[in-house]
Amino acid sequence: MKLARSMMLAATLALGSTAAVALQKNPMVGGAAMYPTKTIVENASQSKDHTTLVAAVKAAGLVDTLSGPGPFTVFAPTNAAFKKLPAGTVDTLLKPENKQQLTGVLTYHVVPGRITAEDIAAKAKANGGTATYATVQGGNLMFRKAGNGWAIMDAKGDKGRITTANVMQSNGVIHVIDTVMLPQ
Repeated sequence: MKLARSMMLAATLALGSTAAVALQKNPMVGGAAMYPTKTIVENASQSKDHTTLVAAVKAAGLVDTLSGPGPFTVFAPTNAAFKKLPAGTVDTLLKPENKQQLTGVLTYHVVPGRITAEDIAAKAKANGGTATYATVQGGNLMFRKAGNGWAIMDAKGDKGRITTANVMQSNGVIHVIDTVMLPQ
């Protein structure tokens, strides 16, 4: 009986630790739980901080792609990031006649593969402090250590920060960023 109780306690503690690790790897984003069993689009659609991004993904016709098997790494700008753009930029990009330009901006935020913050750190360490990744759009995003996190820089030299890293998805990973990155 004592052995059975000890085993049950050990199992309960192990499950609790696993749940704690899972919560650390997949934090709440935009007030919504992010589930590693859901796709990038399914999870992003639940975040109140990513409604502009989700609307843009729909307007660009990228829902099926980002719901596919991937894996993809998405650097996901928040609504506040889109608000930093010059007035009218988002409305202009969402117009049907600007679909190609919108697609270019969005795919500039996507890197093929599942790239974690640890991968970025390792690559930066091996390359003198900077990690550079080619995007689906064809340009590059650069990363440097900034305090306890990572700064992201686009081809124009604009900088932002990864505010929430390693939000694991069934088809990749999302890193929440505070700035919209723009290709040249």
